[in-house]
Amino acid sequence: MYNKTPKLTVVGAGPGDVDLITLKAVKVLKKADVVLYDALVNEELLDFINPNAELIFVGKRRGCYRYQQEQINELIVARAKTHGHVVRLKGGDPFIFGRGAEEMEFAASFGIETAMVPGISSSLAVPAYQNIPVTKRGSAESFWVITGTTKEHKLSNDVALAAKSNATVVVLMGMGKLPEIIKLFQQENKNDLPVAIIQNGTRSNEKIGIGTVDTILEVVKEQELSNPAIIVLGEVVNHRAVLANVQEEYSRELIAS
Repeated sequence: MYNKTPKLTVVGAGPGDVDLITLKAVKVLKKADVVLYDALVNEELLDFINPNAELIFVGKRRGCYRYQQEQINELIVARAKTHGHVVRLKGGDPFIFGRGAEEMEFAASFGIETAMVPGISSSLAVPAYQNIPVTKRGSAESFWVITGTTKEHKLSNDVALAAKSNATVVVLMGMGKLPEIIKLFQQENKNDLPVAIIQNGTRSNEKIGIGTVDTILEVVKEQELSNPAIIVLGEVVNHRAVLANVQEEYSRELIAS
């Protein structure tokens, strides 16, 4: 029935706001024969997909996997061989803790052509939407982006290394390990280091909690913050308040004049 060349394109959907998907990603979606999409993908993006394409939800919700990763890999290969162009639509950027590289390698091992369309990473865009830069002159010269949970379901050892640095630390998928993360920063005497927790970043239901290493657990409890959320630790978190103060001061001067 199908005589199309088998192909896989891994596409980054961006952090959540539909306007943050790239033009190239939209063009690819319009030409897809099959689209496999994740739970973190904003479903409004499905409107951009070729109306004749098959849509398959393969994401995780509330701890339940619709498909295991091995099954997703096999599904990609099977659909590419029977349908042609498979698009794997993933939240954020697929090469930042998104298993995009793994899926491309698996497809390539079966002789399937592969391509990748980068997405705007939530590790950068979500803090930015809350006026938190990951670098700022005088505050941070570098930044770490770390997964909070490894494939062994343990806290990454890199968090302990990052806690020793002066860099901004952005932790993805780390809410379940937040007490452990905080303890590591406390051990480095960074009790007063600013911390931001941003839930559902760039979406209409976005929530944010601001505190310090010593207070953030209470903030999370009070504001009922939970996954999906990003943790930002660093002096750059203060930029949000500094900017607000500058804007308020300008408004007061404008009124006074």
